[in-house]
Amino acid sequence: MQHYPHPIIAREGWPFLGAAIALALLVTFGGAPLVWSVPFWLVALFVLQFFRDPPRVVPGDAKSVLSPADGRIVAIEPVTDPWLEREALKISVFMNVFNVHSNRSPIDGEVVSRWYHPGKFLNADLDKASTENERNSLHLRSLDGQDITCVQVAGLIARRILCYVAPGDKLVRGQRYGFIRFGSRVDLYLPKGVQVKVVVGEKVRATTTILALLP
Repeated sequence: MQHYPHPIIAREGWPFLGAAIALALLVTFGGAPLVWSVPFWLVALFVLQFFRDPPRVVPGDAKSVLSPADGRIVAIEPVTDPWLEREALKISVFMNVFNVHSNRSPIDGEVVSRWYHPGKFLNADLDKASTENERNSLHLRSLDGQDITCVQVAGLIARRILCYVAPGDKLVRGQRYGFIRFGSRVDLYLPKGVQVKVVVGEKVRATTTILALLP
């Protein structure tokens, strides 16, 4: 796992931001009419806001399941966890291009397993994105032995899922573990009996929003 000071602007975006600013400066001072540079500065501003990665206050206790991503709740439903083959409650967070795309650990615990599956790039707001899109899944085990599956799902525009942890790594709530570029989704498969603290349609923030309480 890679450790580094909190970057404020996600390091995954540094090359994109640098290129966008360099191009905007080139157009601004390259002799073209000044108005021509405006679209390039708007692109640089979009890249800056997309890759922002602000530090967050961690609420609750070890029983709290925190949101792994910024976005909107698009599903809360009983399902069969396709990774652990058990009955579970799925909570899905959809991220649009204006959300922070850094992914954070929902619990204190250990990474038990990690799976990657290639797939399609459907709109991540659709239910079938959970099973048909490219995705990276983590089996997490809490300090008291509860199992959670946390799945990064690519979206219509997202073409790059980044995950920096491996089996055996220890995570704490709110710890940054991955990133998805340009619109996507994160699915959580929780044990039956959790106490849900959010509703469909609610806007949530990574780390600071408590999605559920473990039994």
